[in-house]
Amino acid sequence: MPAITSGSCQCGAVQFQVSGEFEAFFLCHCQRCRKDTGSAHAANLFSATAKLNWVSGRESIRSYRVPESRHEKSFCVTCGSAVPTVSAEGSLLVVPAGSLDSTIDIRPNAHICCSSRAEWDEGLETIPKLDGLPG
Repeated sequence: MPAITSGSCQCGAVQFQVSGEFEAFFLCHCQRCRKDTGSAHAANLFSATAKLNWVSGRESIRSYRVPESRHEKSFCVTCGSAVPTVSAEGSLLVVPAGSLDSTIDIRPNAHICCSSRAEWDEGLETIPKLDGLPG
């Protein structure tokens, strides 16, 4: 029986399940992924074999593809949370790791597109780590 992983958007309108295994988990530092997330990198899981099932909210999903590229982001129109995308050819499932509600066994395989890394995204392991918001 294939593994089933569940996920949702922040407002709960979009809920999904992924049946099958993820083959890769990349932390991408390209400018497009940084724009998508508003952060240092995107954390995405990839599968060429897993199947995506929209449990609810499919009508609340919109996608944006950067013109003349394969870069696409899907999101909930209500809360803006990133949700899974299936490539235009249907051959690749991309799941934002932060959209998952289930725990996963796979760890990131690599940081990719590091030549595009933000200049402020260096040496971050040396800054203070807090368990909550600053005082």
